[in-house]
Amino acid sequence: MAKTKVAIIGSGNIGTDLMIKIMRLSKVLEMGVMVGIDPTSDGLARAARMGAATTHEGIEGLIKMPEFADIGIVFDATSAGAHQRNNEILQAHGKRVIDLTPAAIGPYTIPPVNGDANLDALNVNMVTCGGQATIPIVAAINRVAKVHYGEIVASIASKSAGPGTRANIDEFTETTSQAIVDVGGATRGKAIIVLNPAEPPLIMRDTVFCLCEDADREAIRASIEAMVAEVQSYVPGYRLKQAVQFEHIGSNRPLRIPEMASTGRTEFTGLKVSVFLEVEGAAHYLPAYAGNLDIMTSAALKTAEKIALRHFAGENA
Repeated sequence: MAKTKVAIIGSGNIGTDLMIKIMRLSKVLEMGVMVGIDPTSDGLARAARMGAATTHEGIEGLIKMPEFADIGIVFDATSAGAHQRNNEILQAHGKRVIDLTPAAIGPYTIPPVNGDANLDALNVNMVTCGGQATIPIVAAINRVAKVHYGEIVASIASKSAGPGTRANIDEFTETTSQAIVDVGGATRGKAIIVLNPAEPPLIMRDTVFCLCEDADREAIRASIEAMVAEVQSYVPGYRLKQAVQFEHIGSNRPLRIPEMASTGRTEFTGLKVSVFLEVEGAAHYLPAYAGNLDIMTSAALKTAEKIALRHFAGENA
């Protein structure tokens, strides 16, 4: 079966890492065009050296290229603001789009949680790196005990955060918080991102706090461990940092959660579940500390392969 040709818009850290993954790992996708706006970017130079067509004229340059006609899927690794316009142009040309920005035009997609639910959507959103790392855990807890409040803290090395990531901090928190609810199943969600300037750079670390109904703790632990194994199937460096922590919150000392005010329940009693994760990158482009990059591009690659097999397998046979 012939591979489905793809284009990547955005020649920064995320786009370049994704390109290398496609070229090295995918049996379903073929790198077609790398698109940037800086003719001196390392991503465009690498793409050219690796045999991909390139343009530094952005989306306008892409649609003028003869290769554009054969592109089945386009990844957008630019910014939330740029994606709005890019998507409009790509939809007008009938292209399927995978959004790696926090623009959230299409449905949120987390491969091990709802990876098969959105394969017919013309635009799918990969949430954020923090969302890809933590929402599977929220969902794993929620399938055993109803999660009323989920809070995540994603800590990434400053060196792994390019201009697009830094420009989208507000969108990161808003998109991730909403996806904790929409995909993770929590009643309320909150997301925090920390850019850690430590030298040498530290590996991506994520903390998940969930307040849920009291339930069988072993069942919750087993559900989390099963989810971790599923994520590891496409992100080998994803792992629990330590054992899952449980704390019973009794009526004598309830927790006050201001974020729950709109639900009418600001005092919580039940079970607090704390999960500590780390994500080591595969070092396809940036060093292994950039697990945030790795989990985002790995999730996008897995989603694109499923879309390609669903919609283009017959055309490429």
